[in-house]
Amino acid sequence: MSMDRVIEKKKGIRKRHVYMGTGGIAFLFLLYQIIWADHSSVMRVDKEKVTISTVEQGLFNDYITIIGQVEPISTIYLDAIEGGRVEEKVIEEGAMVKEGDVILRLENRQLYQTILNSEAALAEKENYLRNTRISFEAEMIQSRRNLLDNKFSLQRKKRNYEQSRMLYEEKLIAREEYLQAKEDYEYERDLLEINRLKAKNDSIMLMTNMRTLDNDLQKMRQMLGLVRERLEHLKVKAPVDGQLGMLDAEIGQSISQGQRIGMIHVLSDYKVKARVDEHYIDRVRNGLPCSFERNGTEYRLKVKKIYPEVRDGQFEIDMIFEDAKPEKIRTGQTYHIKLQLGQPANAVLIPRGGFFQSTGGQWVFVLNESGTEAYKRPVKIGKQNPRYYEVIEGLEPGEKIITSGYEMFGDNERLELR
Repeated sequence: MSMDRVIEKKKGIRKRHVYMGTGGIAFLFLLYQIIWADHSSVMRVDKEKVTISTVEQGLFNDYITIIGQVEPISTIYLDAIEGGRVEEKVIEEGAMVKEGDVILRLENRQLYQTILNSEAALAEKENYLRNTRISFEAEMIQSRRNLLDNKFSLQRKKRNYEQSRMLYEEKLIAREEYLQAKEDYEYERDLLEINRLKAKNDSIMLMTNMRTLDNDLQKMRQMLGLVRERLEHLKVKAPVDGQLGMLDAEIGQSISQGQRIGMIHVLSDYKVKARVDEHYIDRVRNGLPCSFERNGTEYRLKVKKIYPEVRDGQFEIDMIFEDAKPEKIRTGQTYHIKLQLGQPANAVLIPRGGFFQSTGGQWVFVLNESGTEAYKRPVKIGKQNPRYYEVIEGLEPGEKIITSGYEMFGDNERLELR
């Protein structure tokens, strides 16, 4: 009787073990790729086609560069005080003038007629005042004569009354005669008092009228003087020393009252006008120092006036020289001026570059230590001047970054530099 034999299992690696191992390794590789591997998009870049700069620690000079144009310190506008027709053009545009020089002569026939009417009215008023004064003096003389007659008559009747009283007391005359003498005396006495009061009132009234007439006459004379001044205004004169700028007037042209006909540039000093980006409108203030260099010499200015109106993203400022000015300074010259916005301070700096236009200063590509790769990193940039950006956070001195434009990098987060 035969017995069953136990078959021993073969030892060693079988095919299924190989399959299982290969699958495990693939799973672990896939798990590594999911959890630890770098999934960022990569772009290969030629190292010679980008600009690489080093982050520095240094003094940040807080200034901007602006272009300023020289202008006269002030401009006086010529407006026609009196209207008229241009009769003569004495001085041409661009000429130097002195205060009081006649530039234009105007003609205004209506003004001439107004002056004649005013003179005639004044003469009539003066004649009326003269006649009134003569009449007043005649009345005063008559009042004095009336008072003199009253006093003389009063003295006679007083004497007659006193004599009649004495004779009546001695019963030498009738009572009626005495009473009549008394009544005549009392009447003459009261009449004198009335005439005195009348003379006084007449004098006050006449003096008041005379003062009123004198005041009216004085006003008429002042009015005539003003009208004659209008005649003088037909001569358009230079109000200050300077250079006659624009002159908009030709022979025979009619000029309206108040019409602007020219300007005078005051050349006793100069100012520099410049336009500044509206980004700095909150930082620019009166008194800020400015400077520019010309022929090896530095000239200092300061902000004198800020115009609040913003046009095309810019606002204007006026600067004046603090001390010396260039020898051959002329209106219209332009200077590249450093406008100091704040005091220099120690900061982390990166050179200016085209990257800022693409990122707005929110991130940069930072190189690794070997310089073979660059990674996107968020940063925070503060102030800027024509040479540097101030880095507030995100970078350390000694690190290297790409500062050229990022337009060709697209949305890639990692660059391989070849």
